[in-house]
Amino acid sequence: MIFTDRYVCTDCGHIFNPEKGEPLQDIKVGVAFADLPADWVCPVCIASKNQFKKME
Repeated sequence: MIFTDRYVCTDCGHIFNPEKGEPLQDIKVGVAFADLPADWVCPVCIASKNQFKKME
């Protein structure tokens, strides 16, 4: 399965990529950004989920 929707943190530039997951937060490969909990935060700078923008 190929995931194309990546999101970038507008505060620090961290990229959430569903093909990689977020190992430090125990987010598995294949979890879509939309499926992350509403209180999820950037693992780098702790910015809220709404600080992320979809990459074109």
